[in-house]
Amino acid sequence: MSGAAAAGARLLVVLLGVLATLALAGPARAHVGGEVAGSDFDGRVTSVQPAVPGVSVRVLQFGDALEVVNTTGTELTVPGYSDEPYLRIGPDGVWRNAHSPATTINLDRYGRVSLPEDADPRAEPEWVQVSTEPQYTWHDHRTHWMSEQQLPPAVAADPTRAHTVFDWTVPMRHGDTAVTVRGELTWSPPPSTTLTWGLHLALAAVVAAAGLLARSPRLLGGAMALGGAAALWHAVGTPEPPVTVSSHAAAVVSALLPAVTAALVAALGLAAAHRGRGVVAGLCAVVLGWLLLVQGLPDVDVLWSANVATGGPGLLARVAVAVLVAGGAGLVVGGLAAARRFRDPDRSRPEPEPQPVG
Repeated sequence: MSGAAAAGARLLVVLLGVLATLALAGPARAHVGGEVAGSDFDGRVTSVQPAVPGVSVRVLQFGDALEVVNTTGTELTVPGYSDEPYLRIGPDGVWRNAHSPATTINLDRYGRVSLPEDADPRAEPEWVQVSTEPQYTWHDHRTHWMSEQQLPPAVAADPTRAHTVFDWTVPMRHGDTAVTVRGELTWSPPPSTTLTWGLHLALAAVVAAAGLLARSPRLLGGAMALGGAAALWHAVGTPEPPVTVSSHAAAVVSALLPAVTAALVAALGLAAAHRGRGVVAGLCAVVLGWLLLVQGLPDVDVLWSANVATGGPGLLARVAVAVLVAGGAGLVVGGLAAARRFRDPDRSRPEPEPQPVG
């Protein structure tokens, strides 16, 4: 490779690195809110009786949280665990009772908190406004399994099949009308660990081999195209976030920024590979591999979980994350090898020794 070409390749990598950093400075997670992307548990609402137009109830994070939206002109109240006043959700926003034990208990996923002295379900409510919007999301311990290190008895007895852990009920009141929200929490067996790790290690090895062993950079270019496609699908499959976080459209747009960056790097690498520019293709593979890893690692739990948080088919979400993580690691290794293997051999050839004259 000539000096000018080498300088151009280095400049390309610097520019791609800057672009990648700018893209990842924003929210790069497809699963908005910083929560897990996979779980063996799953929760859902089965009924709201009576149905109230303008009131919606949704279970989030596999049963870990409850979301209520009340767009009516009438206030909706939710009691705490001792039937004390806890929440008021209405036209003027959300008000929470500071004296309700649920206010403190719901701060932790498993309720591992110490109650303050003024936490008393019998005390006169002290209402504190926590939102100006008629919507709220909170950990409700009636909807999820509370033992972190212990499986439900039925699951522990037979972890090879799916189970309904329990049916749950959360009472509410819309004005003078009592509303009952019913749901269920289920558990499903996760994928086989041996199969999961075997497939992902094989994928990483195949992608790395494209840079380590292939005679041309074209296979590496194909691997980059696959990585770029996986990044775009991972972004498009962004699940609907809590309304208290952002809209679904905003979440997808946010996730698309790093994905489009990855697709751009993949396109540049693919073009370089088809032109036989192995060094540039290898450098692009390294940058792309890093981009894919940063996007995929936060969601790696989908690879060994029964349920996946996604806006599309669960299988495609798993495949996309597998390509991001395993394929990303393979691209870093294969790209480094390709950048070294495909450089101009004349550059490393020793200078000929001077021959005596005469």
